[in-house]
This record gives sequence, structure tokens and C-alpha cells, in this order.
Amino acid sequence: MVEAIYGCKWSLTVYQLLASGIKRPGEMVRHVEGLSTKVLNSCLRKNIEFGILERIAYPEIPPRVEYVVTPFGKKFIRIMDQLEKLQEEIETAT
Repeated sequence: MVEAIYGCKWSLTVYQLLASGIKRPGEMVRHVEGLSTKVLNSCLRKNIEFGILERIAYPEIPPRVEYVVTPFGKKFIRIMDQLEKLQEEIETAT
């Protein structure tokens, strides 16, 4: 699971966007240069499958979809943050 999520270079970016309050896919694509809708949707699907994110669809016209971090996702993201800090420490030590 960690390899699949960490292997997607956009997962960490998506987590940062969600933490900053950006929850809608269209907003995510507009805020990140180089991120396509197709790649974002694939990344979001993977995160939903692993239980890290939850998709909320509102019964409105036009349809509105938002993504939120699940309780498990919050724990997972904390671990990923720690791994990232450890990687930075390793890189600065060499």
C-alpha cells in the first residue's frame, strides 16, 4: 500500500491541497501545474481504495464532488510525513 501511494508522485501533493482546504478536483487541477484530470482521478481512486480518502458526492445540479481525509488517512499521512522527514535527514547527512 505504501509503495503504491508513495509511488504516485501526486499523492503527497493531494494531501497538501486537502490540508489547505482545497477539496474539489477541479480546484486541485487549477492549483497544481502539470497535474491532469486523468492522473488526479487515478490518484484519488487509489487513495479511496486504501481508505485514505473519502469521496463525497452532493446531489446538486451541477454535481459537486469533494474529497476528505478519513480518520485512517490522517494516521497514514502522519506516518508519511515522518518518512519524508527521515528521508530529508538522510539526504542532509550525506
